[in-house]
Amino acid sequence: MLSKTATYILGILVLIGTLLGYISPALALAIGMVCGIFKVADQDSIQNSKNFQKTLLQLSVVGLGFGIHMQQAIEVGSNSFFITLITIVCTFIIAFAIGKILKSERITTILVASGTAICGGSAIAAVSPSLKADSSQTSISLAIVFLLNAVALFIFPYIGHYFELDQLQFGTWSAIAIHDTSSVVGAAEVYGNVALNVATTTKLVRTLWIIPLVLIISFGSNSKEKFAFPWFIFGFIGAMLINSYVPLAEAFSEHIVWIARKALIFTLFLIGLQINISQLKKLGFNILIVGIFTWVVLGVVSLLYVLHYI
Repeated sequence: MLSKTATYILGILVLIGTLLGYISPALALAIGMVCGIFKVADQDSIQNSKNFQKTLLQLSVVGLGFGIHMQQAIEVGSNSFFITLITIVCTFIIAFAIGKILKSERITTILVASGTAICGGSAIAAVSPSLKADSSQTSISLAIVFLLNAVALFIFPYIGHYFELDQLQFGTWSAIAIHDTSSVVGAAEVYGNVALNVATTTKLVRTLWIIPLVLIISFGSNSKEKFAFPWFIFGFIGAMLINSYVPLAEAFSEHIVWIARKALIFTLFLIGLQINISQLKKLGFNILIVGIFTWVVLGVVSLLYVLHYI
């Protein structure tokens, strides 16, 4: 295991490689995962990186808003509204059906379905209090989401090229079928600037579905717990407004977007650090099958949608 100093040096090297363009989103995640799974990095440093990773991800997403025009956001949001609603409902139906067949634990099934349907870890964190989920149920759900996110980040660009998806199609597909915002943006960033803008906007519009989801779950469970709404979405909207309607924004918007994209890649390295053997061991076979099957069906259905309707 590396010392705390060596771990920080590793992080600095990854950051420098990212800024110089030598480290892609997939490579950054892979380096982090290797360090996390094989306990290469100092564990205290990994623990301390969690809050920083969350803040950096939020700031990165806000920064990406400076590369999107409001009119484009409205158009993308309106075009993806119905497919978003349909896929969210279908995801829960499939998860519950498979969960019932395999007799997987109910709360964990709901958490995995929430993360798959909307926005990965953010959705799981938001609905956990309403479900009164314990730390084990939450960590298992997060581990499944992180694992499938890692797979998606690597394979989605290849699948997109195989089916000859254009950037609009790929951006829409990745926003629907990949769990977390970080992996959505990471995969789309590799595909191209248009795909990145479409994916970011579509994913954040999708994230707003956290509100009705938590309200429904809270009503059903009679829970009075507060949920963790991702307030950084309003920062993203503010950035789009500035980019769209403030003339002076052209002078700095491009630079902010560049910094945000690099910061996001580094965020994937930090996320990878948090995946470890103990998390993977907690993955029950039944709930893992629920997560994988639900995600695959969502990916196939959304791919067919973008191939035929976009």
